[in-house]
Amino acid sequence: MQNEQKTYRIDGFSCANCAKTFEQNVRDISSVEDASVNFGASQITITGDASVQQIEKAGAFENLKVVDRNQPEPKKPPFLQKHRKVLISSLFMLAGFALVIAGSGQTWTTTGLFLVSILTGGHRMFLTGFGNLAKLRFDMKTLMTIAVIGAALIGEWPEAAVVVVLFAVSESLERYSMEKARASIRSLMDLAPDTAVIKTASGTKSVPVEEVEIGDIVIIKPGDKLSMDGIIRYGSTDINQAAITGESLPVMKLAGDEVFAGTLNGSGYLEVEVTKHNEDTTLSKIIRLVEEAQGKRAPAQHFVDQFAKYYTPAIMAAALLVAVAPPLFFDAQWAVWVYQGLAVLVVGCPCALVISTPIAIVSAIGNAANKGVLIKGGVYLEKIGQSRTIAFDKTGTLTEGHPHVTDFVTYENVEKETTLAIAAALESRSGHPLASSILEYAESENIDHTTLNIEDFMSETGTGVTGCIDGRTYTIGKPEKFEDAARYQADGKTVMIMKEDGHVVCLFAVMDQLRDSSREAVEKLHGMGVSTAMLTGDNQRSAGAIAKSIGIDEVFAELMPEDKLDAVKTMKVEDRVAMVGDGINDAPALATADVGIAMGKGTDTALETADAALMGNDIRLLPFTVDLSRRTLRIIKANITFSLVIKLIALLLVIPGWLTLWIAILSDIGATLIVALNGMRLLRVKE
Repeated sequence: MQNEQKTYRIDGFSCANCAKTFEQNVRDISSVEDASVNFGASQITITGDASVQQIEKAGAFENLKVVDRNQPEPKKPPFLQKHRKVLISSLFMLAGFALVIAGSGQTWTTTGLFLVSILTGGHRMFLTGFGNLAKLRFDMKTLMTIAVIGAALIGEWPEAAVVVVLFAVSESLERYSMEKARASIRSLMDLAPDTAVIKTASGTKSVPVEEVEIGDIVIIKPGDKLSMDGIIRYGSTDINQAAITGESLPVMKLAGDEVFAGTLNGSGYLEVEVTKHNEDTTLSKIIRLVEEAQGKRAPAQHFVDQFAKYYTPAIMAAALLVAVAPPLFFDAQWAVWVYQGLAVLVVGCPCALVISTPIAIVSAIGNAANKGVLIKGGVYLEKIGQSRTIAFDKTGTLTEGHPHVTDFVTYENVEKETTLAIAAALESRSGHPLASSILEYAESENIDHTTLNIEDFMSETGTGVTGCIDGRTYTIGKPEKFEDAARYQADGKTVMIMKEDGHVVCLFAVMDQLRDSSREAVEKLHGMGVSTAMLTGDNQRSAGAIAKSIGIDEVFAELMPEDKLDAVKTMKVEDRVAMVGDGINDAPALATADVGIAMGKGTDTALETADAALMGNDIRLLPFTVDLSRRTLRIIKANITFSLVIKLIALLLVIPGWLTLWIAILSDIGATLIVALNGMRLLRVKE
């Protein structure tokens, strides 16, 4: 079917360049319109139509296998089985060297041993290299194929064998390092059980999670992991939600509360009504978004891709020049300079350069996901660290988001009970966060507002509510210049007044509890050189008091939702800006900022709206995320610089004629190993 997209998990990638070759091979399938490989997540997304057999044929040069995307990766074979060809190739090579060292010299026997070593360890490389040459496609395997065959033609059999073996070892190292980086995602996939125990009319039965339907009742015993998202219908317990929200301490859950697949039940027995299919659970979405994030290339990755496009042809041209120029123009020996040209081909293999960025991005995003921070791409990972200002929404971000009435004052001798009932009736129709505080207060005072009849009700965002009761017009909104409000606002409280036919009849002072983590997070950000700002609809006096208590640098108060967007635009003129909000009413500001970070608490809204999400609503993870981002940027730059410098140094050895195939391949494998280990350091970054 035209334009249909399908995503498949691929097992067996050995290197980033092999992934690109596979991607191109799939694109060459006549029924495929486009194909995109996500090397970090080991997946390919195909637009068009292709069978599993066609996809595996396109990856036959690497013996790639297609596996079910929704299933964990297959278990890896034992070490000896996985690397048997490299080991056999190494043994034949060592046997050849043993004969040479023993004094046999280079005989037909030693040449045969080296040839077997080359064919055993490099036959797949040669198949790919010849295929690439036929298509005029030049990657590292093309370069290596030319170099090995050239070395054999000029009689350098021992060095040709060493090149093949060490290149195979280099690929194994690259594969191992990427698998290690991907392990954080595999660990997420293993969190949720494969089966669920559901309640039926005849008792209970265990079924695969793919067969569980919405509305089914799932039985969760003490100590069990939850297999599905749902609502608790019976029981109470403490649940460890670290897998979803990053919270280190268990959370108490009661009947009516939402629970997530992959979380761990404590000591209670639960009956949970399923609300989402297996592929739609929050954990599944997190895994899917993290995998997609690993495929969204950072600017540094685009640089590497563009550089490699010109780098490889340039290396081939340089190798040809080194091989033929000295003999043609300076009467030098052909054998010596052809050998030097082959060494240039080997040293020019961009293994380390190609892996320098993806391994860092995959490691960082995987580490963040395990800590409860969802970052939706390498580009956003970079931007978080580059942000010089972080703007916070107040309610639900710096505060808990559960305001409560601290003061209720009446005027003009009105009855408190009647006035509170009218206020509650009006606010019951409002969706504003402060409305719930008045309703809760009325309920705590045993006030019944349901019998009141409201006419001509209107609610205007940022202004308040209006309605008519018994022929009188009531409004609830901001205090404007009402003098009594000032003393409450000075304490950081939000004030609302209710008017009856234009006269003030009562005042509500509302306070939202500051998060315990807010001050700590702001202090850490300041220590990292990041300035902070608060965007709120509160009046200037109240907002200023709260900002001062936390240590916020700049306050934008009395803002309508559209004003928050303008405030972000104003700050962006000066520098890069990140915006932190609840992911719903702050959506315009989140979208306008260089990077939008939602307070998640495991909600679908947060997963879909922002560029990143703090899944546990803990803003102490924000400094960790900024630090992780900056470390990632430093490691990527260091990897790219090191990869290029080591190549340059090796190439300079051509001038005095010191470059050998040994030095060339050792510089390549050494650079790849160092770059991989450096990138994997990001897996160990802690809060």
